[in-house]
Amino acid sequence: MLFPIRDENPSRERPIVNYILIGINILVFLYEISLGSNTRTVFFHRFGIVPYEYTHRADIFVPSAIPINLITAMFIHGGFWHIFGNMWFLYIFGDNVEDAMGHVRYLIFYLLSGIIASATHIIFNPGSRVPMIGASGAISGVLGAYFVLYPSARIVSIVFLGFFITSVILPAYLYLGIWIIMQTIFAFSSIGVDAASGVAWFAHVGGFVGGILLLPLFARRRRTPPRVYWW
Repeated sequence: MLFPIRDENPSRERPIVNYILIGINILVFLYEISLGSNTRTVFFHRFGIVPYEYTHRADIFVPSAIPINLITAMFIHGGFWHIFGNMWFLYIFGDNVEDAMGHVRYLIFYLLSGIIASATHIIFNPGSRVPMIGASGAISGVLGAYFVLYPSARIVSIVFLGFFITSVILPAYLYLGIWIIMQTIFAFSSIGVDAASGVAWFAHVGGFVGGILLLPLFARRRRTPPRVYWW
């Protein structure tokens, strides 16, 4: 398992939108944990994405504004490690993508990537009644953009091999290449499996591809990729 610690790719501008997105996610999560267990479950169904509701145009749990859920679901998380992992990835990779797009373009790009990710999940899980929540689809779009914009950026990561832990430095194209290959393998392995809980792998794949496809519409400049020295 590879977990990123930081990237050696400083941004030129303060990533205001990235900070705001992280802040909103944290505030929503704090609100979630203030709810009782049953109320929180209703909250997930009301503001998360239930594929069955989209494919059958019906509310099956609680009345919900289905179109707006494509946005609200991006800011809801199921637990501490869920939000921690997502926000950490957004913190590491989002600042440079915002730097390449500008604040407003980055916000629109982020939301569209999340919508594409959710649509991909719905397409591959049309009958699922399990609510999908989390920012990982939108963040996958950010990773896709980073993959294209900064392929040579150095990603410092921790490697977990059982009880053995070490650190490595990988170019972004290799780190993110390994990441999307694993997401794709897990996605196709999950076809036909409708577990009560799990990971929306196809949302990750859809978001990553969507981020790459949207990038030409939103990137305002291409920075010179950082030079990499190996020894």
